[in-house]
Parts: sequence; structure tokens; C-alpha cells
Amino acid sequence: MKKRILSALCVALLFFSIPFFTAVPARAADKPVLDGSILTQDRESIGTDTKITRGVDLMAGYSKIVRLGPEKIYAGGTTMASREVEKVMISVMVERAQEGDDAWSFYDSWQKENHNVDRVGSNRTLEVEGGYYYRVRCIHSANDDVSSSFTNGVYVEEDSIFPDILPEL
Repeated sequence: MKKRILSALCVALLFFSIPFFTAVPARAADKPVLDGSILTQDRESIGTDTKITRGVDLMAGYSKIVRLGPEKIYAGGTTMASREVEKVMISVMVERAQEGDDAWSFYDSWQKENHNVDRVGSNRTLEVEGGYYYRVRCIHSANDDVSSSFTNGVYVEEDSIFPDILPEL
């Protein structure tokens, strides 16, 4: 009798918990995704290396984007080698898109290379056009080992015209 009651309670618990476990993925699916990046209203996004061709030299890499305010972002990334190597590089690409686009568009890029060290990092603050989602994509290399990373898309709002008008009133 105790086993039957325990079984019935387990079944009831399972039945009533199903909505809690299925609701979370449904919310995540509501957000648009473009080329692997979720388009978000978040202030920042960090991407870690996903396509790794690891050898003995490359340890990790990441890319980062932060919305600093209307029409302004921080973009960059870091490449880390497993030890001091002859050459460590990072290439940083900033891309942008609007909701409904089917591809990211190139916005800006740069690269940095260090010799006889175990890491390299590079970042910039950029003035950008508002009304777009921006993401950072990086290519990381340590000697012949190569990897890449990318962030989610972060929405950057347009600068408001009202602060310029209000002081004159």
C-alpha cells in the first residue's frame, strides 16, 4: 500500500512539474537568432571559442561586446596560449544587423599580434549607428593552432534628439 501511494505521488509530482520544465525553452526560442547569435537587449555579451583546432599551443579565446550607451560600444577579445609561444594573434571583427536580416554585415575590424608571450588582447570603443544589433567575432591563433568565437547580438539604441531641443525651450 505504501509503495502505491509513493508511486502515485511521484507520478503526480512529475505531471505537475512538466509546465515548469517546458516553459523555459519556449521563452528562449522566442528570441530571434542570426547565424548562431541570439539578438538580445542585453547590455553585454561574451563569446568563447567554439570552433577549436587545438594543438599544443592554443588554450582559449573569447570575444566581448558591451553597449556603453546610445551609439557607443566596447568591442574586443583575448587569445590565450597554453605557454609562451612564438606568435599569438587575435583578429577582431565587428558586425551589425537589424531584426529580419538574413546575414550579418561587416562594420569594422582590426588585428593584433604579440611575439614570445602567452596571450594577446585587443579592444576599442567605437561610435556606431544606432538602431542595429552588433556582435563581435574573433579569430584566435597561437602559432599554427586556430579557433574562433563570437558574441550574441547586442541592440544599440539611437541617440535621442530631445536632449538637444529641451535646453532651448
